[in-house]
Amino acid sequence: MSVAERSIQTLFDLTGRVAIVTGAAGWLGSAMSRALAEAGARLVVTSREARQAEEFAASLPGTGHVGLGFNQGDTDTIPAFVAEVVARTGRIDILVNNAYGGTAPKIDTATAEDFDQAFHTGVTAYFLLAREVVHHLRSRKASGSIINITSMYGVVASYPDAYTDLPINSPPNYHALKGGLVHLTRHLAVYWAKDNVRVNAIAPGPFPTTKVRNMSPEFIGRLEQRVPMGRMGNPEELKGLVVLLASDAGSYITGQNILVDGGWTAW
Repeated sequence: MSVAERSIQTLFDLTGRVAIVTGAAGWLGSAMSRALAEAGARLVVTSREARQAEEFAASLPGTGHVGLGFNQGDTDTIPAFVAEVVARTGRIDILVNNAYGGTAPKIDTATAEDFDQAFHTGVTAYFLLAREVVHHLRSRKASGSIINITSMYGVVASYPDAYTDLPINSPPNYHALKGGLVHLTRHLAVYWAKDNVRVNAIAPGPFPTTKVRNMSPEFIGRLEQRVPMGRMGNPEELKGLVVLLASDAGSYITGQNILVDGGWTAW
């Protein structure tokens, strides 16, 4: 039996769906949040500061967005947080696991606590929040999309000489947790496929903030030499991918870690 082909506008349309984006007001989170809102979704955006989340929610295109204070490192609060989202919006369809609160130690001074905190906020909390959302989706017998924000540094090592003699480093705990999150994404995808829940990851390459670009042009120059495209990424260059993975346009994509790195990992 043939199925009528939907238009590209219909496939990318998120009207009527609710998306949670954690750490939404940050450099990359804000662009991804705007993308989902522009595609028609109603957003629940979080920050550790409730006021910041509320102000950011009010800045998004569309109506009905909600800003909530939420510290995912306090994992005992996750069930109550998801319950509050459902109470406020009636449903959850999309989760973008983006927030992170780890330290940035050097390789010679990193401690067990640095690793414990990084994994707790960047892997354990991602899993627990995703699982709670899946429980909600199962209760509705609804499909959904989980999107984990990983990094190219979860796939490849950094170049030590890009950081030599600069007040910037490439933390070992960050590399370790992002690599773990890449594989966790695959694992969850195959277990939750039967529930019609897709699990994917977006792995940004070099997307330094404006502050880093202004404070360390030498560092930016070193990174640019490693990128086939010869430049840094801009946050809007993640917008199309997050909507693809959240929408029906990506309905046959699951278990993938999609790199957005200007070709860095193609060398």
